[in-house]
Order: sequence, then structure tokens, then C-alpha cells
Amino acid sequence: MKKLIAFLMALTLVLSLCACGSSKEESKKSDLDYVKEKGTLVVGITDFAPMDYKEKGSDEWVGFDADMAKEFAKSIGVKAKFVVINWKNKVMEINSKNIDCVWNGMTLTDEVTTTMDCSNAYCNNAQVVVVPKDKADKYKTAADCKKLKFAVENGSAGENVAKENGFNYKGVSKQSTAVMEVAAGTSDAAIIDSLMAAAMIGKGTSFEKLTYTVALNDEKYGVGFRKGSDLVAKINDFFKNATKDGSMQKIAETYKIQAALIK
Repeated sequence: MKKLIAFLMALTLVLSLCACGSSKEESKKSDLDYVKEKGTLVVGITDFAPMDYKEKGSDEWVGFDADMAKEFAKSIGVKAKFVVINWKNKVMEINSKNIDCVWNGMTLTDEVTTTMDCSNAYCNNAQVVVVPKDKADKYKTAADCKKLKFAVENGSAGENVAKENGFNYKGVSKQSTAVMEVAAGTSDAAIIDSLMAAAMIGKGTSFEKLTYTVALNDEKYGVGFRKGSDLVAKINDFFKNATKDGSMQKIAETYKIQAALIK
């Protein structure tokens, strides 16, 4: 019995050392090697036109960010896989390796840049106030909006500027939901990205009776990776090359956001 116990203890020790060794090897592996080994770049997104969205009747993710992500994945020899995340939990999702990057019109806030390693900025943006067209003349400045009840996406840049301005607001799951709140009259206004507002509000859209007025800030978009990720250098080179060869501009023209690109 003593020999059996000794044998089992020795076996446990060997297995523990093997597991430890495996863990150390895993920790030495770069993000690029990790992504290449599994053959996919898992991209964390939300439904956010014109950056990441699905056309009606299609299961394919398209949009400026989606198309660029596909091209970046191709450049490093893998395929892009898109996963819808709770935007408020994006840092947890990336740190737990449920996703490899956050690429979804993400504003480079202090919170983002301190919790993730981010790409160079590739696009200009702003947070804008969305209101019914027939009330637009009343709301030309942030001060004009103080009495409004806002809807904003949880954990978004829109929520941040709502806090900064002392606005009365409630959090919702998506920016598109915030817009629907205004259309339904359950909120007076919403705060969303200007690029999204240009794509989904006004003539020829489902929200023709809405418009956007006040720009509450100036922002820039970037892509977020895990701390210490070598994919950051790869994507910065990719952006540089895509700008130089005109492919980035071509994709931007497809989604009507070329004016927002950072040259």
C-alpha cells in the first residue's frame, strides 16, 4: 500500500510538472503564433452599421471594420471570425481569450488605452445627440440638452459623455436600441457615434423622422488587443500599407465614411 501511495504521489508530481511546463510554453507563445496556430482571428463586435452589421437576409458580417478585419486576417494567414459581445464586458472578453481583438468603431478613451494595447487611430468620430427632427432647433448646444432624458449604450463613449455633461440617462444594450427609444418616444434623445448616425438616421433610412444635432466631443477609433500583444505592430503595418495602396480608401468609399479616415 505504501508503495502504491508513493507511486501515485510521484505520478501526480510528474503530471503537475508537465502541466506547469505546458503552461509556461503557452505563456511564451506570442499572440500572433497563438492566432496562427488556431487559424482564426476572433473579432469582438456589436451590431453597429456602418462598421459591423449584417444585410437583411444574410448571415455574413460586413461593414468597414468587418471588411478591414477580414483583410487583416488574410494578411497574417488566418480567417476572421466575428463574435458578438456585451460591449461593457469587452476587456474581460479579450483577457479571457474569448476574442483576440475588439474591432467595432471603438473609441480610444483613457479607459480603453489603459486596459488594452491599441492600434494607431484609423478613423475620426464624435458623439452626437439624436432627437426628433421637429425638435432639432431647440437643441443646438450641450446646455440646451440638460433637461432631456437620454438613452445610451452601456459602457460606450456615449455613456461617458452623458456622465461628463451631467445628463439624465438610462443605459441600453446597443446604440441602435438607443435610437429606437427616441423613435418610440420612450426617451427624448440618444447619444451615438456620428458615423452610425450618418448611416442609419434621416432620409432613406428607417428613422427618417430623426436627426442628429450637437457634437459633444471629438474622438478617434482604434483596434484593441491584449496587453503585450505583437498583433499591434502587425495591424499598424497593415493600416500603413492599406492606406498607401488605396485599399483602405476603397473599402471606406463602399460604406461612405471616407471623409472620416485618418490619413
